[in-house]
Amino acid sequence: MTQPKLLIADDERHVAEGLQMILSEDGYLTEMATDGEEAWQKVQSGEFGLVLADLKMPGMDGLELFARMRERGIESEVIIITGAGTVASAVEAMRVGAYDYLTKPLDLERIKALIPKALDKYQVKTANRQLQERLERLTRFGEMIGESEEMREIYKIIEAVAPSNASVLITGESGTGKELVARAIHQKSPRRKGPFIAVNCGAFPREILENELFGHEKGAFTGAINEKAGCFELADGGTLFLDEVAEMESDIQVKFLRALEQRSFRRLGGKKEVEVDIRVIAATNQNVEEALKQGKLREDVYHRLAVIPIPLPPLRDRGGDIRLLAQEFLRRFSEDHGKRITGFSEAALEFIETYRWPGNVRELKNAVERAVILTRGEVIDVGDLQPRQISLDEKEIRIPVGSTLQEAERLLTLKTFAFTGGDHAKTARILGLDEKELQERLRSFMEAPVAAG
Repeated sequence: MTQPKLLIADDERHVAEGLQMILSEDGYLTEMATDGEEAWQKVQSGEFGLVLADLKMPGMDGLELFARMRERGIESEVIIITGAGTVASAVEAMRVGAYDYLTKPLDLERIKALIPKALDKYQVKTANRQLQERLERLTRFGEMIGESEEMREIYKIIEAVAPSNASVLITGESGTGKELVARAIHQKSPRRKGPFIAVNCGAFPREILENELFGHEKGAFTGAINEKAGCFELADGGTLFLDEVAEMESDIQVKFLRALEQRSFRRLGGKKEVEVDIRVIAATNQNVEEALKQGKLREDVYHRLAVIPIPLPPLRDRGGDIRLLAQEFLRRFSEDHGKRITGFSEAALEFIETYRWPGNVRELKNAVERAVILTRGEVIDVGDLQPRQISLDEKEIRIPVGSTLQEAERLLTLKTFAFTGGDHAKTARILGLDEKELQERLRSFMEAPVAAG
């Protein structure tokens, strides 16, 4: 990020020129104004990180200048310069958002201490605003967020497949957002006004799953005192989403296939066919080839479902989306839990982008919500994030046999980085590196992620 400029606004020309000379010698880019109107014109036309404004100036005083800047949405930090008799006004300016105030005669050591802190605050604020603007420009499908090339390809497939009635099979690791894709297809389809019924096939024993799918007639079994419609029936006119379809027992897969092809079925204990108009979208987190080989997923069912296959990438392969997702979750959960959290520390962002998130978007989402709830500050730091595979409380690391040296190095570095709470100096010291080497390693993990073991 380029260094922001400073504006010095003081009607005492010798004060403004003296400050400009001293701060320019310290490497700051500076401009000056000798009255409030001139300062206002410059503030509107230039990108200033900090404005040092005299409280008493002709035409427009420092407080009015500050008020106009905030009304116009100009985010520059402001330090008010005041005489001893008007300190109360400067304190009031701080109460409504000015960074600090200085009294005349000016203390140069205090000025030099304040300026880098004020500029740091401005740069963090600007970075967060720019990130939020990027978030607002993202292509979204329902709750999905992402601007990576991988996700843009998924969006294109959704747009293409949504208007049809073709069956869809979504594959991907747990936590990648398979149900969100199914809901996006439904919402963009002509069936959007119909029901969206979701069933997790792995959550029910065999007998209960069959009943969930097809329903039953009164008296079909002991305890069936009333008839019950199943999910096929409930989804009539809409979409039926079957999650973890490979967990379905083989004999139920046969019944499911017939119902899918005929668009009709019988309730348990029933004799008449119930006709339905539904679209089926299925999903699995299993390796499809392995599931077919092991007989977990019947080939005829697979081919009937996978008219349109949609493979979802894991979060580790969507590096450009991780920071965006984390920022969106932070905004959402800060609002939900009534907390004022301004962003992530640089160390936290570095950790978020280098950790592999084996639980994918779901794990990132849960980690951010937990951090929002538990943090006591206004910024989320590394210590607030506790992903499940890198516990900050453990002092040992397990590296599976078969891991590459590169993967072992990555795990050891990230584990140590997390354990020290994102302290670069301490991490480098423990690993026997200098800080520059450590930073290069962390950057390399982000640019070239190691394949999952």
